[in-house]
Amino acid sequence: MPANKGRLVLNHSSHVPGLLAILGKLVQYPGIQTVTPGVIGRVRGHAPHLRVKISVPIRGGYKLLARSGKTVQEVFVVTPLSQEALSKLIAKVC
Repeated sequence: MPANKGRLVLNHSSHVPGLLAILGKLVQYPGIQTVTPGVIGRVRGHAPHLRVKISVPIRGGYKLLARSGKTVQEVFVVTPLSQEALSKLIAKVC
């Protein structure tokens, strides 16, 4: 495995539809160290297609929210990238 390739942790059996493809692309970029999908929940409203946005900074990276339909899933990204750089990268892979 190349040194600049990140790691995608798959510790849950279910994911928001289409999310794994996006996360698989995300870990290919330099600066992304670890991507871990987290808990799935239900929300009010309806998102017609999958959206991924940065929620809050965490120690060593950021928490993202992936939303599709009435389902939301947390995604934790460990990276030294700035919030702006990560946001541009997410826009590129989505």
